[in-house]
Amino acid sequence: MKKILGSGILMCFIIPIFLYSQVSSMKDVSAKIRSQRQKNEHLILKEFVDFLSIPNVSADRENVRKNAEFIKKMMEKRGIKARVMETGGNPVVYGEVIVPDAEWTLGFYAHYDGQPVDPRKWTDSRPFEPVFRPGKMEAGTDFPKPIKAVPLPDNYMDDWRIYARGSSDDRAAVMALIAAFDALKNSGIPQKNNLKFIFEGEEEAGSTNLNSFLEKNKEILESDVLLVCDGPIYYSGDPTLFFGVRGITTLEITVYGPNTSVHSGHYGNWAPNPAIRLARLLASMKDKNGKVLVKGFYDTVVPLTEREKEALKAIPPFDTQIMELYGFSKPEREDLSLMESIQLPSLNINGIQSGWVGEQARTIVPSEAIASIDIRMVNDNDANDLTQKIIDHIKEQGYHVVEEEPDQNTRMTHPFIAKVLTSERGYKASRTSMDLPISECIIDTLEDFYGEDVVCIPSLGGSLPISFFNEILGAPTIGVPIANHDNNQHQPDENLCLGHLWQGIETFAALMLTSNK
Repeated sequence: MKKILGSGILMCFIIPIFLYSQVSSMKDVSAKIRSQRQKNEHLILKEFVDFLSIPNVSADRENVRKNAEFIKKMMEKRGIKARVMETGGNPVVYGEVIVPDAEWTLGFYAHYDGQPVDPRKWTDSRPFEPVFRPGKMEAGTDFPKPIKAVPLPDNYMDDWRIYARGSSDDRAAVMALIAAFDALKNSGIPQKNNLKFIFEGEEEAGSTNLNSFLEKNKEILESDVLLVCDGPIYYSGDPTLFFGVRGITTLEITVYGPNTSVHSGHYGNWAPNPAIRLARLLASMKDKNGKVLVKGFYDTVVPLTEREKEALKAIPPFDTQIMELYGFSKPEREDLSLMESIQLPSLNINGIQSGWVGEQARTIVPSEAIASIDIRMVNDNDANDLTQKIIDHIKEQGYHVVEEEPDQNTRMTHPFIAKVLTSERGYKASRTSMDLPISECIIDTLEDFYGEDVVCIPSLGGSLPISFFNEILGAPTIGVPIANHDNNQHQPDENLCLGHLWQGIETFAALMLTSNK
């Protein structure tokens, strides 16, 4: 990965990063960090269990603040200068380590808030009462059985998992970052970079106050690069970097039938059924192979660079294993691999609601049908543009589009009515060039540390508020995920594989040592 950049020779030598007699190579550094991590595994897990026991749902502001104070104390215990900084919503926890004559200033971002929970859906455990399981719980079963995390078991293996809300998304990254700094400090390796930690408390609520926070504190937060510590590691389990994320916006479509549900025997075959109409409308948006048929949907896609295309080709394919894991035999887009698919914008149906089903099913023509949709965007896609194209598509299918509940006059004037509600929340897509000197150095650091190639993904499929950092701080952003890909994030039974936590600690410690010399 050592390359000539520009007209001069700029080499990212990751040899001896720290000129100190007992460390002669990254191999020695790796051994020292691993030794420190292994010595402190029990203490790390105990602290992590305490952390996960604090509810962290974004809307629960009282408990989110308790999370913030807990993080602050964790950092201060390690000698990191930390403070809880107020926003218009949940606080940001900021920590820094400033050293003389620093080579780089490295920023690390993670979030500590979590998605809502339905305790009834969790299997033999509760979201904020962490448990261990000796392996991944098998789909459709409750095996392997949970083991209480308090008190902590005396013995555990790397393939064990800890089940709790936020165990993977994203309190794992917060814990691993703090433990990584601790491992470096206890190894006696001098720190040559400034480190800045930004832990957000409302990412799962749309980061509504992050923009203003960054504007207000951009001088404090200034960094040479921001490492975004979120998301799942690649399916192979290899150390992973991602250089971009897709953006996201959402909309809700409601299609109408009669103004109240009516008896299907008396009115079926005559009263318009909104569930059938909505199904047809949604089916008109994509072909049988998953390609979006909305006019102009792909027009603004920026093609991948040759470097990014080569990076995709180098990623080991795991499509077959993933299909087997999730129980389907054919992908929606057969012409693209999974990694190729997530480099394109997508139109996804999150859910459909109409009438009743199961034990509550009743013989009626429902009054309305609702679909929740998300759009994932890539570079140069604009949320308003893509949303308008979908609205135009709905109109082309013969629908009168409204933004409010239709009144009687509207109902009697237009036979096909669709209410479309758009969201002001969401993120833009963002991508950092793999050819930047700092990108090269980050890649080289991990490859030297692990002695093997790392997986480099042009863009992660998910969405994060990376564009805020690009636009306000002007810092390039690179993603460093650590969670196992099958972690059930945003779902019941969220979990983290302990081996991924240990690897994450070592990965973050390595990156804190990044050098351009």
